[in-house]
Amino acid sequence: MSGNQNYINHVALVLDASSSMSHLSRKVVEVADQQIAYLARRSRELDQETRVTVYVFADKVECVIYDKDVLRMPSLKQLYRVGGMTALLAAALKSQRELAQTAQLYGDHSFLTFVLTDGQENASHRCPDAPTRDPRELVEAVTEMIETQEDNWTLAVLVPDQMGKREAMQCGFPKDNIAIWDATSTQGLQEAGQVIQQATEKFMVGRAQGIRGSRAVFSMGAEAVNENTIKAAGLTPVDPSKYQLIPVVRDTAIRDWVIECGHTYRTGGAFYQLSKSEKIQAQKQISVLEKKTDRVYTGPEARALLGLPDVEVRVKPDHNDDFTIFVQSTSVNRKLVPNTRLLLMI
Repeated sequence: MSGNQNYINHVALVLDASSSMSHLSRKVVEVADQQIAYLARRSRELDQETRVTVYVFADKVECVIYDKDVLRMPSLKQLYRVGGMTALLAAALKSQRELAQTAQLYGDHSFLTFVLTDGQENASHRCPDAPTRDPRELVEAVTEMIETQEDNWTLAVLVPDQMGKREAMQCGFPKDNIAIWDATSTQGLQEAGQVIQQATEKFMVGRAQGIRGSRAVFSMGAEAVNENTIKAAGLTPVDPSKYQLIPVVRDTAIRDWVIECGHTYRTGGAFYQLSKSEKIQAQKQISVLEKKTDRVYTGPEARALLGLPDVEVRVKPDHNDDFTIFVQSTSVNRKLVPNTRLLLMI
């Protein structure tokens, strides 16, 4: 693909408007409007064209905005009305089927859809937008659609509980494209909005590195790293004479261990191995270690590689056979975990 191709993102919000959402309806509008304002800002900053589509669904599925330039989007205030049951599968099918008819000429096009629901599927079998009345055939239709989507399609869903997650997995949604949100409160919806924003940030930053779609859009962690993403991020390994890997054999504070191992402690020069889920601040550097070669990659690109936005975010050390994440320590008392390693920049 030639370098002067436009990046064109088609972002769709598919919003549950069943009766049970009525206590959240004002908040839905607010969160969707925030997401659109954020998309407008990032589109300008990253020089990516973004076009937004919004579907609302209850007993039937309605497209209220189609492929509109994000810089010209109205508020959803007049467009989001609640009432009825939950035709979730029909909404997934109709949104993807209609978006697939969007022209993909002259540019690097990518489709990212977030479905937000507070309940279980219970109405698609009688929804006029569904291709079949048989509940089993509906599940099969969604599964087949997800399996056959091209690599520039990302379909993600936010569900209210583990049961919703199980149902989504049965319908073929990749497990890292399913997030659980607290549907009982406006605070829960606000947090769901932040999750969508983080996932979108990861997606848009990834676009500029040649990533066209994602089956792990909600995962902030190690499984986002592989040889291809390292290459796409333009990362070059750190000169091996510039760092050392030190085994940690007991519970100890980071500075004490560095000194005990015969090195000088410099604030910011030591990186601990990520061993549990934790919040990482925007200013913290990240390094990624390739296990089989002990090569280390660091710098802002390493943050981007993990899909970390420039805000504080929770990161999981997800098991990855090939790579380990290290986080810069800015505290002298950071407790090290036995059987991990310490990365020391020299």
